[in-house]
Amino acid sequence: MLKIEFKLLFFLGFFSFLTSSCVSTSKSSSSSKVSAEVKMRQNIINYAKKYQGIKYKYAGKDPKGFDCSGFTYYVFKNFDVSLSGSSSAQSKQGKEIPLAKAQQGDLIFFGRNGRTGKIQHVGLVYKNTDEGLFMIHSSSKRGIVIDNVTTSKYWKPKILYTRRVIP
Repeated sequence: MLKIEFKLLFFLGFFSFLTSSCVSTSKSSSSSKVSAEVKMRQNIINYAKKYQGIKYKYAGKDPKGFDCSGFTYYVFKNFDVSLSGSSSAQSKQGKEIPLAKAQQGDLIFFGRNGRTGKIQHVGLVYKNTDEGLFMIHSSSKRGIVIDNVTTSKYWKPKILYTRRVIP
């Protein structure tokens, strides 16, 4: 009788150990996916910042000079994220997300006539805080710069939407 009770207790203890380690593995796996994504987003921004000051070049897609979509294309290519080379095509890639939920590494698109406007520009979300939504982008007059688009009289009325292209 004692052997049976001991085996039962051993089995219950072992089963309890197995199920608790499965649960923690699941949580660990989920949090590691989140931290891997956060790390990738930060790496994308750090990589993009290295090009601050590079001049604008029409149809430029390398450090000799970038246009807006050439810059986003080049940055994402370094992280094996395939983007088209044009802002219009990039505006159809990934998933549209609300501006308020934009995160580092998401794309932000601009047009001339509000929501119905043709895509005129794309930038990379640098950060989205209480201070505003900042993008790093290739400006035709200033090259690669960081701007707060939500406080800019130039950019704010031109915001169309943001898209998530990070897998």
